[in-house]
Amino acid sequence: MSLIFPRKGLTAHPLNNSPDYRSTLKRAPSQPLILLPHMLSETTGPVFGHVAVSETDSDLTRHHAGEPLGERIIVSGRVLDEDGRPVPHTLIEIWQANAAGRYVHVKDQHPAPLDPNFTGAGRALTDAEGRYRFVTIKPGAYPWRNHHNAWRPAHIHFSLFGPSFLSRVITQMYFPGDPLFPFDPIFQSITEERARNRLISRFDLDTTQPEWALGYRFDIVLRGREATPTEEPHEH
Repeated sequence: MSLIFPRKGLTAHPLNNSPDYRSTLKRAPSQPLILLPHMLSETTGPVFGHVAVSETDSDLTRHHAGEPLGERIIVSGRVLDEDGRPVPHTLIEIWQANAAGRYVHVKDQHPAPLDPNFTGAGRALTDAEGRYRFVTIKPGAYPWRNHHNAWRPAHIHFSLFGPSFLSRVITQMYFPGDPLFPFDPIFQSITEERARNRLISRFDLDTTQPEWALGYRFDIVLRGREATPTEEPHEH
């Protein structure tokens, strides 16, 4: 459910039905929702443990024999609740386009090169202080045919799991200063400017490693008035 701000018409989460974002017209419900009771297995499992997540899963540049092409970056941050307390041992999955703006997916026919050394997916568990860290390649912008000359700003998808699949949330992280922000109906579907800005990472010199990679900070707040905008679990 969207978090409604006091000013009329402003929402902190993407609108389910946003006319400028055309695919929402096809998937947003047109009839009242039917609520079904959750069973025990839905609310308690599966439980994600530490064994399935290896140390190299969070470094997307080490998943193949060679180095991927593009600008190496480090993305780090914390997962927090509405009171600023850390949310530990949370499974985070990310996926993204490569440096040329192309996904490793059969439906992505964008005429940009694939990188044999970059798959574009990784995962990590937050530590006891809610911290996470990924090493990856800065993704490129790509066309998506929503409207004439439509391009998506560079972004990384984030998926966070709690103790079960029902507690999954999805969001997107953007990069500061992207000129495509005003023209992107997905970004603009969040009508509250302060909430939109919470999706933009910030350059972080402390995360940056000399002569190796620039660092970006992206904290994720799960609830409350300062919550990071989230979306329904489907890809864009």
